Amino acid sequence: MNLFALQTLSYGVYLVSTMDGERPTGCIANCAMQITPDPPSVAVSISRDNFTNTCIRKTGKFALSVLTEKTRPKLIGTFGFHSGRDTDKFADVAYRMIGGVPVASDACACALMQVIDTMETETHTIFLGKVLDAEIINDEPPMTYDYYHKVIKGKSPKSAPTHIKESAPA
Repeated sequence: MNLFALQTLSYGVYLVSTMDGERPTGCIANCAMQITPDPPSVAVSISRDNFTNTCIRKTGKFALSVLTEKTRPKLIGTFGFHSGRDTDKFADVAYRMIGGVPVASDACACALMQVIDTMETETHTIFLGKVLDAEIINDEPPMTYDYYHKVIKGKSPKSAPTHIKESAPA
């Protein structure tokens, strides 16, 4: 089985954010999708090991910032490869609050969700959120997962749903 075939599925690169008490936190996700148009709902997949997962469970809210092709790789590195348990990931990131949840200022769009259901897999939680607010921030093209890998030469952390060990069999 060639697991790299699954990487041909269309993905984006997103910052999923929430709050840890009074402190903003979040992680990079590539699995997000609109589930229904009316009422609008969105699902995201977050590793159970991610601190963001714990915080979304506590707050019942999360935001999705759609990152652009101009997003600094450092932002993706900070939110994708460090833990919010011991790192203030938003320390060097321009953001604003929407409905009490941070969104990245340089994203092309954002949406605020209230968790209405969850589904557990062996390693990840799928959070289903009712969209409370959404807006277009700018007209920059959204970053795709393909762009992230081929142009930026980015890697996927072990917690990503699409992570494949380098020695995956063909």
